[in-house]
Amino acid sequence: MPFACRTVLASTLLWMASMFLSGAAHAAPGILVFGDSLSAAYGLAERRGWVALLGERLRQEQLDYSVVNASISGETTAGGRARLGKLLAQQRPAVLILELGGNDGLRGLPVAEMKKNLAAMIGAAQKAGARVLLLGMRMPPNYGEAYAHAFEAVFSDLAKQHRTAFVPELTAGIGERLEYFQADRIHPNEAAQPLLLANVWQALRPLLKAGATAKRR
Repeated sequence: MPFACRTVLASTLLWMASMFLSGAAHAAPGILVFGDSLSAAYGLAERRGWVALLGERLRQEQLDYSVVNASISGETTAGGRARLGKLLAQQRPAVLILELGGNDGLRGLPVAEMKKNLAAMIGAAQKAGARVLLLGMRMPPNYGEAYAHAFEAVFSDLAKQHRTAFVPELTAGIGERLEYFQADRIHPNEAAQPLLLANVWQALRPLLKAGATAKRR
C-alpha cells in the first residue's frame, strides 16, 4: 500500500476512534427503572405509563438522563435479585429506581426474605456506583395488621440502613379511589400515572440535581 494511502487510512481510523470515544464520553447518564407491573404500565400503552412520563419530564426540565425500563409484570424480589446483576453490568446506570415487593406481599411471601432480597439489590446497585431511589408501598388491610405493618416497615428500614432516597408510598394519593384503578382494582389506570410520577419525582429530582452538581465539580 502506498505511503500516502496508509497515512490517509491511519488518519481516518484515528478520527473514527476519536468520534466514538467522544460520543461515549458525552453519553447521557442512565436511570434504570426496575419494578413490577406498577412500573411496566400493565394494561396500558407503554407510552402512557409513569416511566414514559418520566422521560418527558426529564426533557422538560432539561435534565440530561436517559431512561431504561426493565420492569416486568408479576416480578417478585427473588426474581429481581436474580436478574439485576446482569442489568447493572450492561446498563451501568447512574440511578436505580427500585420498585419491587408488591407481588411478594400479594402472595403472602415471608417479609424477611423480601427484605433480604431488596437489601441485596440495593447493595449491588450501590457497589456498581448507582444512586438508589427505593419506592415503598402498602398492603391492603385484609392481609392482617401484623403482616401489613411488617411489610411496610421493610422499605423505611432499608432506606435508613442503606441511606437511599425514598418514597414511602408509590401510590400515595390514589389509595382505594376506584376512579384511579383498572377493572381488576389492583393496577392503576392511565389517569393515575401522573400521580405516580409526581410521587416519584419529589424524591428523584433532588437526586438528579445532586448528581448533576457533583458531575460539574
